[in-house]
Amino acid sequence: MEEDQIEKFVAAYLKKKGFKQAEHAFQEERQQQSSKNNSSSSTTNSLSDPDLAKHLLAFSELENGPARYHDGYSKFRSWTYTSLDLYKHELLRVLYPVFIHCFMDLVEKGHVQEARTFFNSFREDHEMMHSRDLQKLEGVLSPSHLEEMEFAHSLRQSKVKIKICQYSYELLLQYLHKTKLTTMLGVINEHINFQVSPGQPISISDDTEVVTLTGSSHDEATRINQKEIHWGLLEDSLEERLEKGGGLLSDSEKAEGETKEGELDENKKRSGEGAKQGMSIKKLKKDKGVSATGKTGRPEANTVPMAPRVKPELTLPVIHTDVEKSILEDLRNRVQLSSVSLPSVSFYTFINTHNGLNCSSISHDGSLVAGGFSDSSLKIWDMAKLGQEPVGPVLQGENGTTSNEHVLGSRGGKRYTLFQGHSGPVYSATFSPLGDFLLSSSADSTIRLWSTKLNANLVCYKGHNYPVWDVQFSPVGHYFASSSHDRTARIWSMDRILPLRIMAGHLSDVDCVQWHVNCNYIATGSSDKTVRLWDVQSGECVRIFIGHRSMVLSLAMSPDGRYLASGDEDGTIMMWDLSTGRCVTPLMGHTSCVWTLAFSCEGSLLASGSADCTVKLWDVTTSSKAPKTEENKGGNTNRLRSLKTLPTKSTPVYALRFSRRNLLFAAGALSKSV
Repeated sequence: MEEDQIEKFVAAYLKKKGFKQAEHAFQEERQQQSSKNNSSSSTTNSLSDPDLAKHLLAFSELENGPARYHDGYSKFRSWTYTSLDLYKHELLRVLYPVFIHCFMDLVEKGHVQEARTFFNSFREDHEMMHSRDLQKLEGVLSPSHLEEMEFAHSLRQSKVKIKICQYSYELLLQYLHKTKLTTMLGVINEHINFQVSPGQPISISDDTEVVTLTGSSHDEATRINQKEIHWGLLEDSLEERLEKGGGLLSDSEKAEGETKEGELDENKKRSGEGAKQGMSIKKLKKDKGVSATGKTGRPEANTVPMAPRVKPELTLPVIHTDVEKSILEDLRNRVQLSSVSLPSVSFYTFINTHNGLNCSSISHDGSLVAGGFSDSSLKIWDMAKLGQEPVGPVLQGENGTTSNEHVLGSRGGKRYTLFQGHSGPVYSATFSPLGDFLLSSSADSTIRLWSTKLNANLVCYKGHNYPVWDVQFSPVGHYFASSSHDRTARIWSMDRILPLRIMAGHLSDVDCVQWHVNCNYIATGSSDKTVRLWDVQSGECVRIFIGHRSMVLSLAMSPDGRYLASGDEDGTIMMWDLSTGRCVTPLMGHTSCVWTLAFSCEGSLLASGSADCTVKLWDVTTSSKAPKTEENKGGNTNRLRSLKTLPTKSTPVYALRFSRRNLLFAAGALSKSV
């Protein structure tokens, strides 16, 4: 190799590495040597040394070549999988962030073909836990794609925080230094922050925050979660009036008042007032039957009256006096549920749907059931009319809990009301609190308001630019919220065709939305794996909940407004404390997507419905009161809080609803492929 080539190579190397002072000194030395036309013999000998030239050339090829990423990651992966079982599960957490950043480094440096080979070689290791992330990264074909994709940009700008024990951390560093895997060490140093904990790995293995994003996104979440929120109930709410009026009826008063209650309900039905609630006599008897079976177990205290009172930020609609009396009557006769007094379940099964059912909704009293279909139609079944037909078998569950199964379908004549108006698949439907209105959202980017009394479409709301995944009425009616593929959530009122507020901030689809009980906030769950809480009045994000490993599909707010439950695609349910913004506890048990969640009326139980064809009941009181420090002392205790699992034959659960008297309604479509 010529002397001039070696000098140019050294100068280029110093410039590439950013050694500006060394480069400046080297250039000055070259100029001095050229002016004097006299080179030092020692310098000439060292630079002309063939071994040194080969070493520099080999180092250059290693620095510039993409093979170092493939070879380094392959060695690191093999070492991780052959580690001791005691530390393997912690070391495996490091593989995924190293994998995606090695891939993005190769793309960023222009080695697109090598990046694709690297990606396809090792993607199977992470397919189960991170399939959606891999689908997004699969579309990265050039460095410009990295800059344009928000998901990739957020990964590059943030660091991954991984909790790991001291022994695993020392093993990792020792291996990287011993094998001189400088490339892997550089990726880990640049993109991963380790939170090292003393002790054995088993003590922190079930922490919900073992892998989280830090950096700009995490700092933003920390800043936002410091904002003050008011999570209590509304002043002068029906619950507060019930509390002032003497609270819930005692068991003896319930027994004495059953006859009068039946007469009152019958009179309401005759006069038409009961139609506002849509409560059929059959359903009322069911609720009273639940009251009789659930009298033995009462919780020590009702959680709802303990909540603070707040003022509404929205102008609330006026409730008719007769409707208010009917609701108060239901609240007085409500069954108090607990871990020893579980609810009865009435399950509505759709048959002959031919995989066309996308969503289902149940009215607050269970008298109406709606289904949204892929052929753009919306169908409503009236349980009072359906009750005249023979119903399905009564399923006996564990501990004596009964589940009544009702079959919904079109065989044997038309038993439903057909609503047509959408031009795309219907993805969500929701009844108003009184059951007199129904909202539906569709792939045609519109929301439609239907009257269940007139059986007609009243309004078509246009505002979203892409399919609307979810729509939910507020607890008081009149207002509703929607979420869409356009990454926004919007708040509407029935009397205006344009949205009142637009909530923007999610990095991907907003898949689900849920109102707070005081109507001052809405919660949204997104495919970006976060849950956000928004202020209705200002439209600002006041909480960001980070912890899910996959897209969030369902949300539920506790009756006192303090806790928010969220379910994701992996089957994990997380309980969040709105005041602190932290996860109280994860609820593990489902093996597939959690499509629906519902709190009991007093907030002591949480029901979850999943694609694994089960309904699970969780003890919220125990889950929310257990200190986090005590949970980790003896390992994971979260899995013990599942009170009961109610399996269906082959029916994924689409919708859950607790009636005002704490009867649990569920709905789903019979699936032969499950």
